[in-house]
Parts: sequence; C-alpha cells; structure tokens
Amino acid sequence: MSNEQRPIIDINNYLQNNWTPQETENVKVVVDFFQHLMNEHDFDYTLKKYGGGSYTQHNRAIPNEMEGLVGYVKTMTKRFPEYSFDVKKIFTDGDYVILHSHTTMKAKHRGNEKKGFIITDTFKLKDGQLSEHWDAIQPIDIFSRFLMLLTGGEIGNNNPTF
Repeated sequence: MSNEQRPIIDINNYLQNNWTPQETENVKVVVDFFQHLMNEHDFDYTLKKYGGGSYTQHNRAIPNEMEGLVGYVKTMTKRFPEYSFDVKKIFTDGDYVILHSHTTMKAKHRGNEKKGFIITDTFKLKDGQLSEHWDAIQPIDIFSRFLMLLTGGEIGNNNPTF
C-alpha cells in the first residue's frame, strides 16, 4: 500500500497558540515518530532516529526499549499490514504529549467509527527525546474485543502501568 493511502498526521491541524516552543517541538517529535512507525511502518527509520536511548514502555504487553516496540509493531503489521492510526486530537503539557486516535486494522475501516479501537497514547519526553510511553485502549467492535482477548495476556515488561 502506498503512503498516500495511509493516514497522514498533519501537525498544522493541531498546533495551538498556547503551546510553548518546547511543547511544540515535543509534539513535532511525537508526530514524526508516530507517523513513521504506526502509519508508514518504516521500522528502519524509526530505529535509526529514535532507537538507542532509554525508552520505558508502560504497556505491559510490549517489550521495553524502542527495539521492543518496533518488534511488537512489526508483528502486528505482519498480521494486519493496513494497521494505522487516524489521530483526532493532540494535547501537550510540558514534557508530555498525548495523542487521541482512531485505530483500524483494515484500510476499508478507516473513518468508520464503529470499527477498530480508540487509543490514547501518552508520551514523556526528556531533553526532546522520547523517554516513556503509556496507553489506554478501548476496542469498539466485536472483532477488536476478540483481538484484545487474544493478544492482551502476554507480559512484555515489568514496568508499572501508572
């Protein structure tokens, strides 16, 4: 599938006048990371640009560090190559950036709010670098609920969830 068919996170649609310059830069980092990993599935770019540092994963199903996250998403995209995020809202406060998204596993379900997942991703940045991640996932339809049952039981790290 070409990148033109994948959701594009256009940061200009989300910029707020009340964000500080550092908050704006933090949002730019998260949007670039998220676009390349979750929508374009560009694993080499993601690891080259965001790997190598300390990255604490608080989603217990995903292994720690950037390499663990990329490996998890690689597995997901093998089963669901059209997996993507349509970011609906972006919030920032200091070192935190929150994305509120509609996630679908198939391209034909994009925009259908009765399919997929509602996901809130919270990132903490330290010195402009991704350092921590939390998420909250709400399955919308029966398929998504079933998928959560199948994939939700593995423990990939021992980090606290809060």
